[in-house]
Parts: sequence; structure tokens; C-alpha cells
Amino acid sequence: MEKIFLYNTLGRKKEALKPIKKGKIGLYTCGPTVYNYAHIGNLRTYIFEDILKRALLYNGYQVKHVMNITDVGHLSGDRDMGEDKLEQSAEKEGRTAKEISQFYTLAFKNDLNRLNIMQNDIVWIKATDTIKEQIELVKVLEKKGYTYKTSDGIYFATAKFKNYTKLSHQKLESLREGARVEKNDEKKNPTDFALWKFSPKGARRQQEWDSPWGVGFPGWHLECSVMSIKGLKDQLDIHCGGIDHINVHHTNEIAQSEAASGKKFFNYWVHGEFLNIAGGKKMAKSKENFLTLENAFIRQRINPLAFRFAALQVHYRKPMEYSEKAIKNAQQGLSHLYNQVRELRIANCELRAKDINGEFKSKFLRAVNDDLNIPKALAIIQKLLKSNLSDNDKLATVLDFDQVLGLRLRDIIKVQDYPKEVSRLLNARQQARQAKEYKEADKIRDQIKKLGYLIEDTKGQTRVLKK
Repeated sequence: MEKIFLYNTLGRKKEALKPIKKGKIGLYTCGPTVYNYAHIGNLRTYIFEDILKRALLYNGYQVKHVMNITDVGHLSGDRDMGEDKLEQSAEKEGRTAKEISQFYTLAFKNDLNRLNIMQNDIVWIKATDTIKEQIELVKVLEKKGYTYKTSDGIYFATAKFKNYTKLSHQKLESLREGARVEKNDEKKNPTDFALWKFSPKGARRQQEWDSPWGVGFPGWHLECSVMSIKGLKDQLDIHCGGIDHINVHHTNEIAQSEAASGKKFFNYWVHGEFLNIAGGKKMAKSKENFLTLENAFIRQRINPLAFRFAALQVHYRKPMEYSEKAIKNAQQGLSHLYNQVRELRIANCELRAKDINGEFKSKFLRAVNDDLNIPKALAIIQKLLKSNLSDNDKLATVLDFDQVLGLRLRDIIKVQDYPKEVSRLLNARQQARQAKEYKEADKIRDQIKKLGYLIEDTKGQTRVLKK
């Protein structure tokens, strides 16, 4: 296997990937909190994680991919303040929390399908299905002296965990100052976080459970630790998410997990940058400035894969800016690539593995394996398509690369079901054009015309029309 290098937030540098089990990778990606539609900023993160998984598979790794569904416990304030987002959404929409969860989970998976994000092999785990395991983890932390009780829940004492900021690399006092924004006078330390929250007195939540400490529900950070460990067990290789999770969510996951087990919790932490809107503002549901795949693309009759293509053109660790102009350019760029690939199509041709060009594959692989440098990989594809290789070799090679890109290039070259003689002549004409025997190609065009089909050669595309 070729070496893969990933930027590890934990060490703040690119590191060679060394899996715990040879040839196998355990991958955990932070999933959605299913109280609303995913916005395209969220979806940019899932695209980069899909590229990572595809790259691992392309390199020959077996990948076990676990993604959580957060259907309880994520409060409107990340530091354990505010209301449960599911309960809020249920009240607003006049539905049960379970109905809200089911509806937005289905909507999320539909978005993944539209963006060609692989999901058939994902191990999905819902927070509400792991309550027993979450209670058990809190018991372990309690026994080891990491917890204390307040009037609203059981909290983790961050001061007792050494090197609490090893992921964020921030000064502890800076984190504490940020935490003071969401004030809780009973906390011993501003960065302490809830493991188990008690249901408010006199109010009954839709989702609450009995526990040794009282009726309530789990903390958001606790859920991810339990779900990742349950899904991957000891195969904790790569944990992914957006950069907004570094300072609080992922930092707290590490603290509680390592405090409980005494072992390292994930070797590689890989984070994607924000998608910003005009003016450099982060897209966020809380700011009500977010766009969904539905309203930004589907209703505008824009292929959602244009957004995927736009995301591929910006390195996942660089901010990406959304604008109508940028998406229009991406749409044109994707159409151009589709036309380039269509032009290579030969009716009834058989593409073989041996047709994949080794030199270009090596260059492509080096770019992909260098911390997912997909912008560079796309440039290599353009060099391939403009090279002197045969059309058959170009097509076989670019389709091989699409295993990583996920742009559904194979779908656009499906050969139309022409009569046998027309297919034979189309093949012969294509070969004549490749050999620059244009008189012969024109002669074959006339033969095809007599059989009832017209050929239109336009820039980047050959169309066959029935008269």
C-alpha cells in the first residue's frame, strides 16, 4: 500500500497513517443532530469525509465506518445550557420528538444520496439506542472520581484530567473565558461539562430515562464517546468532524473517554473547514442564514453534484465561500468534465483494468494521499484528458479515478441501445477519428445517416440522433 498522509489536529501536522490493524481502518464521523434539515455547510463536511473514505478504499484498506444519529441531548448551548434541540423542534412543529428524529434522519440520508455520498456500508447508531451504555460509562467515571453532582446534572471535572487542551492547543484560561459566556454558578470549573442532565422539576420531557442519579437524559459529548466505542470497539483509528467541534465537543469526548479507559481515544483527528456565505460569515442554523440542498440546488434545477464538484475544488482544510457565481462556475466546470468524458465514449467498448494508465494513476494517487489534495488531483485529470493517450485509455483511467471523486462519471457514458450495425459503424467512426482519418470518418457518417441516424459533432461532445 502507498503511504497516506493526513493532517492530524492532535499533533498539528501531517502524519503518515498507521492503522491499529494492518489493512483495516476504523472511521468515525460525527453525524447530524436530527432536529432540522442539514445545511450545505454541514454537507461540505460529509463530502470531505466521503472523499477520505473513498481514498482509503482506493488504497486497498477495509474501512469500518460508524456514524451517529444524535436524537437526544444536544442542547441549544454547546456547554450544557438551553433546551434540547429535538424537544424544541417537536414543540415548534407539533410533532413528537421521535417523529422529528425519523423525518429529519430520512431527509439527511436523502441529501447524502443526492451528493453521491456512500452510505450503504455505514454503521448507523442512534443516541437513544445506547442509553444503557452511556449510564455505564458515567458509573465508571464516577468510580474513578471524575464526576460531581449539581442541581441540574452530573458533571465531569475537567481539572482532574491532565492535558485537557491537547486537541485544541488553546491556553486553558482562554477556553475557560469562552465557557463563561454560558454561565452555570454550580460548576466547579467553567469548562466542566454535563454527563447526565436531570429533567427539569415539574416538567416531563418526551425523552427521559431512569438512572442511578435521577430521571434525565445523557449529555451530547457522552453520546459520541459511547457510540464510537460501541461501533468500532478497539479499532479507533480516525475521528472526523467540522472545526467547530474541536474546542468543546471533541475535546470533551477525549477527556471522558481517556479518563474512563486509561487508553488513547483515536489516533487521528481530521477536521474540515467552514463553508462561508458572502462577507466571510459562517453558515449556521442558529443565525438563520443557512441554505439546504433543496432550496439552493434542487428547486433551482441545479445538479447537486455541482456542489460536490465545487467542494472538491477547495482543499478541505481551507474555508470555502458560497455564492451564486461560484456555484454557476462549478456547474459549468462539471458540465465541461461530463462532456469531455462523453467524447471518449466508444459504443460497446470494453474497458479493462490494463487500460488504466499507470503514470497518471501514480500522480493521482500521490495527490490524493497527500492529505486529500483533490484540487491537485482534478488538475491531473485535466492533463490526462488533454494528453496523447488513446481515448480508451483516457476513459478507463478517468473512470478509475472517479472511485475517489464520486461524480458518477460512469452513469453519463452508458451506451444507447442502437441497432447492431449502427453500433459497429459508430465504433469504426470513432477509431477513424482517433487515427485522424477524417475522410473515412465522413464516409462512415454518411453510412450511419442512411440507416436513419444523424451525428452532430460539437465542441466536447458527439451526439447521435434518430432521424
